Order: sequence, then structure tokens, then C-alpha cells
Amino acid sequence: MHPTQVLRSGGDRPMGRHGIYLNHVSWGNFGSAIKTRGIITYMLSSNRQNPLAGAAHAAVFNSWRRFAAQVLYWAPPAAGAWWALNWAVKRNEYLNSKAGRAEFAGVE
Repeated sequence: MHPTQVLRSGGDRPMGRHGIYLNHVSWGNFGSAIKTRGIITYMLSSNRQNPLAGAAHAAVFNSWRRFAAQVLYWAPPAAGAWWALNWAVKRNEYLNSKAGRAEFAGVE
């Protein structure tokens, strides 16, 4: 029996650099003699890649798209809260003014 035949019989030892496949036999052995088919891998050299290609354009238009999709969820409650707070501040200023104290002096 040749050593390569033992290695290709699905034992626990890896078959070498080019013979390990992702079809695992057991949890500790992520390489087996079963060849994986139908997986095609393409690579692009790192010096041919442009990691920031279109980043500024995508940032502007993606931000606008996300804003437009969400504005109706937060703008009406924010406007209502601003109106209520503005009313409460003005009412408090009036009640603590000379005219407000004179108007509501006998109440409470």
C-alpha cells in the first residue's frame, strides 16, 4: 500500500496543500478525499482594486434615499413635540408674568 493511498482513504490526516477540500468527514477534519464540484472562484489582484470607487456618490444618494424613506416616521412626531414644547414655554412665561399672575390670582 502506498502512502498516498492511505492519505486518500479519508483518514484524519490532511492530504497536502492542494488536496484538502471543504467536505468534512468529521468535526476535526475539514478535508476529505471527496472533491468539491461546481464552485468557481474569481479573484482580482489587490493592485487593480479601487476600494473607494464611487464612495462619495453612493454616500450622497444612499443617504438621501434612506432619509426620504424614514422622514415620515420621525418628522410628524418631532414637529408635534416641538409645537407642544413651544406652547408650554410660552404658557409658563405668561403664567409667571405680571399679567398672568393678575389673571389667575384667585384660582388655586
